[in-house]
Amino acid sequence: MKLWLQQLNEVETPICRAWSQAFRPERVQRLFAVVSRLGDGVFWYSLIFILPLVDGWDGVRASLHMLLTGLAVLTVYKSLKEATRRERPCHSAPDIRTVVPPLDHYSFPSGHTLHAVSFTVVALHYYPQLAWILVPFTLLVACSRVVLGLHYPSDVLAAAGVGSALGYAGILLLS
Repeated sequence: MKLWLQQLNEVETPICRAWSQAFRPERVQRLFAVVSRLGDGVFWYSLIFILPLVDGWDGVRASLHMLLTGLAVLTVYKSLKEATRRERPCHSAPDIRTVVPPLDHYSFPSGHTLHAVSFTVVALHYYPQLAWILVPFTLLVACSRVVLGLHYPSDVLAAAGVGSALGYAGILLLS
């Protein structure tokens, strides 16, 4: 692992431990596990499917935009994961346990957060009235990644930045 990632791990592991301890009650872990599962794609694919049904061609346009954004995000996500190969907190610190198995071995960046932020940016471009549900859900997805011991805070923050940039870039290119 790269030296700068090792140093970042040393700074962030105590934060991950603190969050793991603070959110240890089983019902809290279950709530974040459900949010994480929905953030795997269930929530976003449902939204992409529903928009054309409720808003016709405008919904089709928004859904296609979200799908194209998702493809761009997936490409960037896989490249960053491969380039950094940062171990997850639950793998590098055995006292940080998770109730949700990781989808892959590496931590940087958080794919859940990357997708959630980019999809939210694009969806809100078309439907700002959905902010009341999309923004809190996206924040919960981002928090779930640290609470569940799957990501360091910097994984989530970097993913939010990259997801925002990709979402807004897609709006500039496709709108």
